[in-house]
Amino acid sequence: MTPETNSAIKADTSAPPAPVGFWQALEFWLKLGFISFGGPAGQIAIMHQELVERRRWISEKRFLHALNYCMLLPGPEAQQLATYIGWLLHRTRGGIVAGGLFVLPSLFILITLSWIYLAFGDMPLVAGLFYGIKPAVTAIVVQATQRIGARALKNRLMWAIAAASFVAIFGLDLPFPLIIATAALAGYIGGRIAPDKFMPGGGHGSAVQSFGRALIDDDTPTPEHARFTWVRLLKVVLVGALLWLVPMGMLAALYGWDSTLSQMGWFFTKAALLTFGGAYAVLPYVYQGAVENFGWLTPLQMIDGLALGETTPGPLIMVVTFVGFVGGYGSEVLRTAFGPDSQFLAGAVAAIVVTWFTFLPSFVLIMAGAPF
Repeated sequence: MTPETNSAIKADTSAPPAPVGFWQALEFWLKLGFISFGGPAGQIAIMHQELVERRRWISEKRFLHALNYCMLLPGPEAQQLATYIGWLLHRTRGGIVAGGLFVLPSLFILITLSWIYLAFGDMPLVAGLFYGIKPAVTAIVVQATQRIGARALKNRLMWAIAAASFVAIFGLDLPFPLIIATAALAGYIGGRIAPDKFMPGGGHGSAVQSFGRALIDDDTPTPEHARFTWVRLLKVVLVGALLWLVPMGMLAALYGWDSTLSQMGWFFTKAALLTFGGAYAVLPYVYQGAVENFGWLTPLQMIDGLALGETTPGPLIMVVTFVGFVGGYGSEVLRTAFGPDSQFLAGAVAAIVVTWFTFLPSFVLIMAGAPF
Protein backbone atom coordinates (compact mmCIF):
# COMPACT_ATOMS: atom_id res chain seq x y z
CA MET A 1 0.00 0.00 0.00
CA THR A 2 1.45 3.35 -1.03
CA PRO A 3 1.79 6.38 1.29
CA GLU A 4 -0.75 8.20 -0.88
CA THR A 5 -3.28 5.43 -0.31
CA ASN A 6 -2.65 5.53 3.44
CA SER A 7 -3.18 9.28 3.45
CA ALA A 8 -6.44 8.89 1.56
CA ILE A 9 -7.71 6.32 4.08
CA LYS A 10 -6.76 8.58 6.98
CA ALA A 11 -8.54 11.48 5.33
CA ASP A 12 -11.61 9.33 4.79
CA THR A 13 -11.80 8.28 8.45
CA SER A 14 -10.99 11.63 10.03
CA ALA A 15 -14.57 12.82 9.54
CA PRO A 16 -17.76 10.90 10.30
CA PRO A 17 -19.56 9.28 7.36
CA ALA A 18 -22.62 10.85 5.80
CA PRO A 19 -25.92 10.49 7.71
CA VAL A 20 -27.63 7.14 7.14
CA GLY A 21 -31.10 7.28 5.62
CA PHE A 22 -33.88 5.10 6.99
CA TRP A 23 -34.25 3.07 3.79
CA GLN A 24 -30.49 2.58 3.55
CA ALA A 25 -30.49 1.21 7.08
CA LEU A 26 -33.54 -0.96 6.32
CA GLU A 27 -31.65 -2.55 3.42
CA PHE A 28 -28.78 -3.44 5.75
CA TRP A 29 -31.04 -4.87 8.48
CA LEU A 30 -32.83 -7.01 5.90
CA LYS A 31 -29.51 -8.33 4.62
CA LEU A 32 -28.39 -9.03 8.19
CA GLY A 33 -31.52 -11.08 8.80
CA PHE A 34 -30.51 -13.48 6.02
CA ILE A 35 -26.80 -13.78 6.87
CA SER A 36 -26.92 -13.87 10.69
CA PHE A 37 -25.61 -17.41 11.12
CA GLY A 38 -23.26 -18.61 13.83
CA GLY A 39 -25.20 -17.92 17.01
CA PRO A 40 -24.84 -14.71 19.05
CA ALA A 41 -21.04 -14.63 18.81
CA GLY A 42 -21.12 -14.83 15.01
CA GLN A 43 -24.02 -12.38 14.72
CA ILE A 44 -22.35 -9.81 16.98
CA ALA A 45 -19.11 -10.22 15.02
CA ILE A 46 -20.96 -9.52 11.75
CA MET A 47 -22.55 -6.39 13.20
CA HIS A 48 -19.22 -5.20 14.58
CA GLN A 49 -17.49 -5.68 11.25
CA GLU A 50 -20.23 -3.96 9.27
CA LEU A 51 -21.36 -1.19 11.63
CA VAL A 52 -18.14 -0.32 13.48
CA GLU A 53 -15.31 -1.18 11.10
CA ARG A 54 -16.73 -0.86 7.60
CA ARG A 55 -19.66 1.58 7.69
CA ARG A 56 -18.67 3.47 10.89
CA TRP A 57 -22.29 4.02 11.91
CA ILE A 58 -21.32 3.61 15.58
CA SER A 59 -18.01 3.79 17.43
CA GLU A 60 -16.29 0.84 19.07
CA LYS A 61 -16.90 2.23 22.57
CA ARG A 62 -20.60 2.94 21.97
CA PHE A 63 -21.04 -0.49 20.34
CA LEU A 64 -19.54 -2.26 23.36
CA HIS A 65 -21.56 -0.08 25.73
CA ALA A 66 -24.76 -1.13 23.92
CA LEU A 67 -23.67 -4.77 23.92
CA ASN A 68 -22.94 -4.72 27.66
CA TYR A 69 -26.43 -3.37 28.29
CA CYS A 70 -28.05 -6.02 26.10
CA MET A 71 -26.07 -8.74 27.88
CA LEU A 72 -27.76 -7.74 31.15
CA LEU A 73 -31.25 -8.25 29.74
CA PRO A 74 -33.20 -11.47 29.32
CA GLY A 75 -33.58 -12.39 25.67
CA PRO A 76 -31.30 -12.80 22.63
CA GLU A 77 -28.56 -10.21 22.99
CA ALA A 78 -27.68 -10.04 19.27
CA GLN A 79 -31.27 -9.23 18.29
CA GLN A 80 -31.51 -6.71 21.11
CA LEU A 81 -28.23 -5.11 20.01
CA ALA A 82 -29.62 -4.66 16.49
CA THR A 83 -32.78 -3.14 17.99
CA TYR A 84 -30.71 -0.79 20.15
CA ILE A 85 -28.56 0.48 17.28
CA GLY A 86 -31.54 0.81 14.94
CA TRP A 87 -33.33 2.79 17.67
CA LEU A 88 -30.33 5.10 18.14
CA LEU A 89 -30.17 5.78 14.39
CA HIS A 90 -33.84 6.18 13.50
CA ARG A 91 -35.92 6.37 16.65
CA THR A 92 -38.65 3.82 17.44
CA ARG A 93 -39.33 2.79 13.84
CA GLY A 94 -35.61 2.15 13.35
CA GLY A 95 -35.50 -0.14 16.39
CA ILE A 96 -38.62 -2.04 15.31
CA VAL A 97 -37.29 -2.53 11.78
CA ALA A 98 -33.81 -3.58 12.94
CA GLY A 99 -35.07 -6.03 15.55
CA GLY A 100 -37.95 -7.29 13.42
CA LEU A 101 -35.88 -7.98 10.32
CA PHE A 102 -33.37 -9.83 12.50
CA VAL A 103 -36.14 -12.36 13.19
CA LEU A 104 -38.57 -12.35 10.24
CA PRO A 105 -36.43 -14.19 7.63
CA SER A 106 -35.76 -16.95 10.15
CA LEU A 107 -39.47 -17.12 11.04
CA PHE A 108 -40.56 -17.76 7.45
CA ILE A 109 -37.66 -20.15 6.78
CA LEU A 110 -38.42 -22.17 9.91
CA ILE A 111 -42.15 -22.35 9.17
CA THR A 112 -41.33 -23.75 5.74
CA LEU A 113 -38.74 -26.22 7.03
CA SER A 114 -41.00 -27.30 9.90
CA TRP A 115 -43.79 -28.07 7.44
CA ILE A 116 -41.40 -30.09 5.24
CA TYR A 117 -40.19 -31.91 8.35
CA LEU A 118 -43.71 -32.89 9.45
CA ALA A 119 -45.29 -33.49 6.05
CA PHE A 120 -42.39 -35.38 4.46
CA GLY A 121 -40.36 -36.53 7.47
CA ASP A 122 -41.18 -40.18 6.80
CA MET A 123 -39.54 -40.08 3.37
CA PRO A 124 -36.16 -41.87 3.47
CA LEU A 125 -34.24 -38.84 2.18
CA VAL A 126 -35.66 -36.37 4.72
CA ALA A 127 -35.51 -38.89 7.57
CA GLY A 128 -31.90 -39.68 6.70
CA LEU A 129 -30.93 -36.00 6.72
CA PHE A 130 -32.32 -35.48 10.23
CA TYR A 131 -30.92 -38.79 11.46
CA GLY A 132 -27.46 -37.64 10.37
CA ILE A 133 -27.88 -34.16 11.86
CA LYS A 134 -28.86 -35.38 15.36
CA PRO A 135 -25.36 -36.41 16.53
CA ALA A 136 -23.88 -33.21 15.07
CA VAL A 137 -26.38 -31.05 16.97
CA THR A 138 -25.73 -33.02 20.16
CA ALA A 139 -22.01 -32.33 19.74
CA ILE A 140 -22.72 -28.61 19.18
CA VAL A 141 -24.80 -28.40 22.36
CA VAL A 142 -22.15 -30.26 24.38
CA GLN A 143 -19.41 -28.01 22.99
CA ALA A 144 -21.44 -24.87 23.72
CA THR A 145 -22.10 -26.08 27.27
CA GLN A 146 -18.39 -26.73 27.76
CA ARG A 147 -17.48 -23.30 26.34
CA ILE A 148 -20.02 -21.45 28.50
CA GLY A 149 -19.02 -23.49 31.55
CA ALA A 150 -15.33 -22.75 31.07
CA ARG A 151 -16.08 -19.02 31.09
CA ALA A 152 -18.60 -18.95 33.92
CA LEU A 153 -17.42 -21.65 36.36
CA LYS A 154 -14.26 -20.20 37.85
CA ASN A 155 -14.01 -22.19 41.11
CA ARG A 156 -15.31 -25.27 42.92
CA LEU A 157 -18.21 -23.37 44.45
CA MET A 158 -19.47 -22.37 41.00
CA TRP A 159 -19.13 -25.97 39.82
CA ALA A 160 -21.11 -27.13 42.88
CA ILE A 161 -23.98 -24.73 42.07
CA ALA A 162 -23.96 -25.93 38.44
CA ALA A 163 -24.01 -29.59 39.52
CA ALA A 164 -26.83 -28.97 41.99
CA SER A 165 -28.83 -27.19 39.28
CA PHE A 166 -28.30 -30.12 36.91
CA VAL A 167 -29.53 -32.61 39.51
CA ALA A 168 -32.49 -30.36 40.38
CA ILE A 169 -33.82 -30.12 36.83
CA PHE A 170 -32.99 -33.58 35.46
CA GLY A 171 -33.04 -35.68 38.62
CA LEU A 172 -35.69 -33.98 40.77
CA ASP A 173 -37.64 -32.36 37.90
CA LEU A 174 -37.91 -29.07 39.82
CA PRO A 175 -39.36 -26.04 37.97
CA PHE A 176 -36.75 -24.07 36.03
CA PRO A 177 -37.76 -20.65 37.52
CA LEU A 178 -37.30 -22.06 41.03
CA ILE A 179 -33.79 -23.27 40.15
CA ILE A 180 -32.82 -19.88 38.67
CA ALA A 181 -34.26 -17.99 41.66
CA THR A 182 -32.42 -20.26 44.10
CA ALA A 183 -29.13 -19.87 42.21
CA ALA A 184 -29.60 -16.07 42.14
CA LEU A 185 -30.24 -16.06 45.90
CA ALA A 186 -27.12 -18.17 46.45
CA GLY A 187 -25.13 -15.68 44.38
CA TYR A 188 -26.54 -12.72 46.30
CA ILE A 189 -25.72 -14.26 49.69
CA GLY A 190 -22.38 -15.60 48.49
CA GLY A 191 -21.40 -12.21 47.12
CA ARG A 192 -21.72 -10.78 50.62
CA ILE A 193 -20.12 -13.67 52.52
CA ALA A 194 -17.33 -14.61 50.08
CA PRO A 195 -17.14 -11.91 47.38
CA ASP A 196 -13.88 -13.31 45.99
CA LYS A 197 -15.73 -16.52 45.02
CA PHE A 198 -18.50 -14.66 43.23
CA MET A 199 -16.45 -12.02 41.42
CA PRO A 200 -17.97 -11.40 37.96
CA GLY A 201 -15.84 -11.61 34.85
CA GLY A 202 -14.69 -8.69 32.82
CA GLY A 203 -17.51 -8.87 30.31
CA HIS A 204 -16.95 -6.90 27.13
CA GLY A 205 -14.28 -4.56 28.38
CA SER A 206 -13.26 -1.13 27.27
CA ALA A 207 -12.58 -0.38 23.65
CA VAL A 208 -8.95 -0.48 22.52
CA GLN A 209 -9.42 0.11 18.80
CA SER A 210 -10.55 3.03 16.72
CA PHE A 211 -11.70 2.78 13.12
CA GLY A 212 -12.05 6.53 12.59
CA ARG A 213 -14.80 8.97 13.35
CA ALA A 214 -18.22 7.33 13.51
CA LEU A 215 -21.68 8.67 12.86
CA ILE A 216 -22.54 7.88 16.50
CA ASP A 217 -19.14 8.56 18.05
CA ASP A 218 -17.88 8.53 21.62
CA ASP A 219 -18.57 12.25 22.06
CA THR A 220 -21.72 12.49 19.91
CA PRO A 221 -24.46 14.20 21.95
CA THR A 222 -27.35 11.95 22.94
CA PRO A 223 -30.18 12.47 20.44
CA GLU A 224 -33.42 13.92 21.79
CA HIS A 225 -35.37 10.67 21.36
CA ALA A 226 -32.78 8.75 23.42
CA ARG A 227 -33.01 11.00 26.47
CA PHE A 228 -34.93 9.67 29.43
CA THR A 229 -38.28 11.18 30.36
CA TRP A 230 -40.96 9.69 32.56
CA VAL A 231 -43.59 10.43 29.92
CA ARG A 232 -41.69 8.47 27.28
CA LEU A 233 -41.09 5.57 29.66
CA LEU A 234 -44.78 5.44 30.58
CA LYS A 235 -45.76 5.51 26.92
CA VAL A 236 -43.44 2.60 26.06
CA VAL A 237 -44.66 0.52 29.01
CA LEU A 238 -48.32 1.16 28.17
CA VAL A 239 -47.89 0.34 24.48
CA GLY A 240 -45.90 -2.79 25.36
CA ALA A 241 -48.58 -3.90 27.82
CA LEU A 242 -51.30 -3.40 25.20
CA LEU A 243 -49.29 -5.32 22.59
CA TRP A 244 -49.22 -8.22 25.05
CA LEU A 245 -52.72 -7.93 26.53
CA VAL A 246 -54.70 -7.49 23.31
CA PRO A 247 -53.40 -10.62 21.49
CA MET A 248 -53.51 -12.67 24.69
CA GLY A 249 -57.06 -11.52 25.42
CA MET A 250 -58.16 -12.35 21.87
CA LEU A 251 -56.65 -15.84 22.09
CA ALA A 252 -58.31 -16.48 25.45
CA ALA A 253 -61.66 -15.14 24.20
CA LEU A 254 -61.61 -17.11 20.93
CA TYR A 255 -60.15 -20.41 22.10
CA GLY A 256 -60.19 -20.37 25.91
CA TRP A 257 -57.39 -19.85 28.43
CA ASP A 258 -56.52 -23.56 28.48
CA SER A 259 -56.24 -23.75 24.67
CA THR A 260 -52.96 -24.52 22.92
CA LEU A 261 -52.45 -20.98 21.58
CA SER A 262 -53.20 -19.24 24.89
CA GLN A 263 -50.92 -21.55 26.84
CA MET A 264 -48.17 -21.13 24.24
CA GLY A 265 -48.42 -17.36 24.54
CA TRP A 266 -48.24 -17.47 28.33
CA PHE A 267 -45.49 -20.09 28.48
CA PHE A 268 -43.19 -18.34 26.00
CA THR A 269 -43.72 -14.97 27.64
CA LYS A 270 -42.27 -16.52 30.78
CA ALA A 271 -39.49 -18.13 28.74
CA ALA A 272 -38.62 -14.76 27.20
CA LEU A 273 -38.17 -13.25 30.65
CA LEU A 274 -35.94 -16.14 31.80
CA THR A 275 -33.46 -16.28 28.90
CA PHE A 276 -30.49 -14.96 30.89
CA GLY A 277 -27.24 -16.40 29.62
CA GLY A 278 -28.35 -17.07 26.06
CA ALA A 279 -30.55 -19.62 24.37
CA TYR A 280 -28.65 -22.65 25.69
CA ALA A 281 -29.41 -21.57 29.26
CA VAL A 282 -33.18 -21.52 28.67
CA LEU A 283 -33.42 -24.68 26.57
CA PRO A 284 -33.97 -26.88 29.67
CA TYR A 285 -36.97 -24.73 30.60
CA VAL A 286 -38.40 -24.94 27.07
CA TYR A 287 -37.78 -28.70 27.03
CA GLN A 288 -39.38 -29.17 30.44
CA GLY A 289 -42.50 -27.21 29.49
CA ALA A 290 -42.98 -28.02 25.80
CA VAL A 291 -42.01 -31.70 25.94
CA GLU A 292 -42.73 -32.93 29.45
CA ASN A 293 -45.56 -30.71 30.70
CA PHE A 294 -47.59 -29.83 27.60
CA GLY A 295 -46.52 -32.60 25.22
CA TRP A 296 -46.40 -30.25 22.21
CA LEU A 297 -43.57 -32.32 20.72
CA THR A 298 -41.39 -35.33 21.50
CA PRO A 299 -37.79 -35.31 22.77
CA LEU A 300 -36.54 -36.44 19.34
CA GLN A 301 -38.50 -33.66 17.67
CA MET A 302 -36.89 -31.17 20.05
CA ILE A 303 -33.45 -32.33 18.89
CA ASP A 304 -34.57 -31.94 15.27
CA GLY A 305 -35.80 -28.45 16.09
CA LEU A 306 -32.38 -27.58 17.49
CA ALA A 307 -30.87 -28.85 14.24
CA LEU A 308 -33.06 -26.48 12.24
CA GLY A 309 -32.32 -23.62 14.62
CA GLU A 310 -28.57 -24.16 14.29
CA THR A 311 -28.66 -24.27 10.48
CA THR A 312 -30.89 -21.24 9.81
CA PRO A 313 -30.16 -17.52 10.25
CA GLY A 314 -31.40 -15.64 13.27
CA PRO A 315 -31.02 -16.19 17.03
CA LEU A 316 -30.92 -19.79 18.26
CA ILE A 317 -33.95 -19.12 20.46
CA MET A 318 -35.89 -19.23 17.16
CA VAL A 319 -36.14 -22.95 17.91
CA VAL A 320 -39.32 -21.89 19.72
CA THR A 321 -40.85 -21.23 16.28
CA PHE A 322 -40.36 -24.91 15.48
CA VAL A 323 -41.87 -25.87 18.84
CA GLY A 324 -44.90 -23.70 18.10
CA PHE A 325 -45.37 -25.08 14.60
CA VAL A 326 -45.13 -28.71 15.70
CA GLY A 327 -47.48 -28.09 18.65
CA GLY A 328 -50.05 -26.31 16.49
CA TYR A 329 -49.75 -28.80 13.62
CA GLY A 330 -50.57 -31.70 15.93
CA SER A 331 -53.29 -29.98 17.99
CA GLU A 332 -56.71 -31.57 17.61
CA VAL A 333 -58.35 -28.41 18.97
CA LEU A 334 -56.68 -26.19 16.37
CA ARG A 335 -57.47 -28.60 13.56
CA THR A 336 -61.10 -28.43 14.62
CA ALA A 337 -60.99 -24.63 14.80
CA PHE A 338 -59.23 -24.11 11.47
CA GLY A 339 -60.68 -27.09 9.59
CA PRO A 340 -59.56 -30.70 9.13
CA ASP A 341 -57.32 -29.87 6.17
CA SER A 342 -55.69 -26.82 7.76
CA GLN A 343 -52.78 -28.40 9.60
CA PHE A 344 -50.29 -26.07 7.95
CA LEU A 345 -52.38 -23.02 8.91
CA ALA A 346 -52.70 -24.24 12.49
CA GLY A 347 -48.93 -24.78 12.70
CA ALA A 348 -48.10 -21.43 11.09
CA VAL A 349 -50.46 -19.50 13.40
CA ALA A 350 -48.99 -21.23 16.46
CA ALA A 351 -45.44 -20.48 15.25
CA ILE A 352 -46.29 -16.78 14.78
CA VAL A 353 -47.98 -16.61 18.20
CA VAL A 354 -44.96 -18.18 19.89
CA THR A 355 -42.51 -15.89 18.09
CA TRP A 356 -44.56 -12.79 18.96
CA PHE A 357 -44.69 -13.51 22.68
CA THR A 358 -41.04 -14.59 22.78
CA PHE A 359 -39.61 -11.43 21.21
CA LEU A 360 -42.06 -8.73 22.34
CA PRO A 361 -40.37 -8.35 25.78
CA SER A 362 -37.01 -7.70 24.07
CA PHE A 363 -38.39 -4.72 22.16
CA VAL A 364 -40.07 -3.31 25.27
CA LEU A 365 -36.92 -3.71 27.39
CA ILE A 366 -34.79 -1.89 24.80
CA MET A 367 -37.23 0.94 24.17
CA ALA A 368 -37.94 1.42 27.88
CA GLY A 369 -34.49 0.82 29.38
CA ALA A 370 -31.99 2.11 26.84
CA PRO A 371 -32.57 5.84 27.63
CA PHE A 372 -31.35 5.22 31.18
